[in-house]
Amino acid sequence: MRKLPPLGSLRAFEAAARHMSFRNAANELGVTPTAISHQIRLLENICGQPLFRRRPRPLELTSAGERLFPVLSSGFDMFASAVATASPRVSRQRLRVTSPNAFASRWLVPRLPKWREACPKIPLEIIGTDAVLDLRAGDADIAIRYARRMPLDLSGKEIFRDTFFPVCSPELLARGKRRIKRAADLLHYPLIHFDWMNRDREAPTWSHWLATARSIDPDISETNRPWDLSFREELHAIDAVTAGEGIAILSDVVVGRELKSGLLVKAHDLSLPGYGFYVLHAPHHPEQPNIEAFSAWLRTVT
Repeated sequence: MRKLPPLGSLRAFEAAARHMSFRNAANELGVTPTAISHQIRLLENICGQPLFRRRPRPLELTSAGERLFPVLSSGFDMFASAVATASPRVSRQRLRVTSPNAFASRWLVPRLPKWREACPKIPLEIIGTDAVLDLRAGDADIAIRYARRMPLDLSGKEIFRDTFFPVCSPELLARGKRRIKRAADLLHYPLIHFDWMNRDREAPTWSHWLATARSIDPDISETNRPWDLSFREELHAIDAVTAGEGIAILSDVVVGRELKSGLLVKAHDLSLPGYGFYVLHAPHHPEQPNIEAFSAWLRTVT
């Protein structure tokens, strides 16, 4: 007979380690943070050593916690997969795909007819959101994530990386009184900005681009110029650029179709590195064959 800790303690530890937060673990499991703390203390007593460093904040795993978490997390994934396999399957269940809004709208949705041609028996539900949904909690089956590096707690692959540069409508340049030959020439046009959710200091924004451009064009001053138009949503900034209202620093992946068609053009050759697009899923997912089919399609579709 196996002698195991209480399931409640194991679930509390796994959720707290995954979120790195007692409060978020409590919200997921429908209990109080005090109950999470109590269950983890019980597990630590059974293990005979701390699993978390609680001070100073933020919360961190000890070496014992780091050894336990991946094994326990994988075990819960296997339990979920086994239960799903034993349960009656609903035929033609939708594959739920979460994606950043701009990528879903500009890249994924226009290519969905090709998916239906390739895999007509696997319907999709596209969840466009810039929030990070919890795949382990079942919020979605697949996530297309945009990040500097591959998340370590999920299975998946990088599908491509993007590059950012100034983009505008050709009509804007035709109306302009000044041809763009140097980086400083862009300052004679309206500059369009949009907020970055991740607050990365190295994000490819106008501030970063202009700082980089100063190394090749000394006529760009170091003053903090206010943006002519500013949006919270990337999609709205793209719409404004397409309408000829100004120039924005945009992703060559997100507006790739518009660049290829000539609806938008590159305003200057200086570019900034972007991030990676990753297709991710929880390990041992019961929809593994369909997930693999969608992942393979993403990497090959044009």
